[in-house]
Amino acid sequence: MARRTRLERKTKETQISVSLDIDGSGQQQIETPVPFLSHMLDAFARHGMFDLAIHSAGDIEIDAHHTVEDIGLVLGGAFEQALGDRAGIVRYGSATLPMDEVLATVAVDFCGRPAFVWRVDGLEGKWIGDFDCELVREFFGAFATKAQCNLHVVLHYGGNAHHTIECIYKAFARACDAATKIDPRLGGAVPSTKGTLTK
Repeated sequence: MARRTRLERKTKETQISVSLDIDGSGQQQIETPVPFLSHMLDAFARHGMFDLAIHSAGDIEIDAHHTVEDIGLVLGGAFEQALGDRAGIVRYGSATLPMDEVLATVAVDFCGRPAFVWRVDGLEGKWIGDFDCELVREFFGAFATKAQCNLHVVLHYGGNAHHTIECIYKAFARACDAATKIDPRLGGAVPSTKGTLTK
């Protein structure tokens, strides 16, 4: 069963298209008007082994907020669609990763219910070039909403803002890869006592 999708979202603020193949090999084609976000999405595709194409335009003359948040929404929606009824998936995934002086954990449950917990201090008021580091939280919150998943992000300790954010995105990639894998022991069943993860 192919677990891939293409999703578009067009508003007066942003125009975004996402193509996703969950069972990919890390191929990516990322084109956004926010270079640092493009760098993070590249890392997400490569470390999660997702084939991912994202093309976006947005009102960055105002600021990058709408573009970053809306890409999170569309990427989350693409995961929700590509997973379908979520039959046979592991469902849960977590990763704790180091990056130099940084240690971060990301945990995800593709359970059909959105919940988002952000326990990351130290990014407030920081910029990487022209990228407002506080937008990272907006991206992940938007993803959780549209992917219909529980998403918890915890920074144990850190320093450099670039290292912190990159570590989080790479941990996010590994957690999503683990959670979306097919567990052959389930025999195609949905891993829930309710019998469904979509209602």
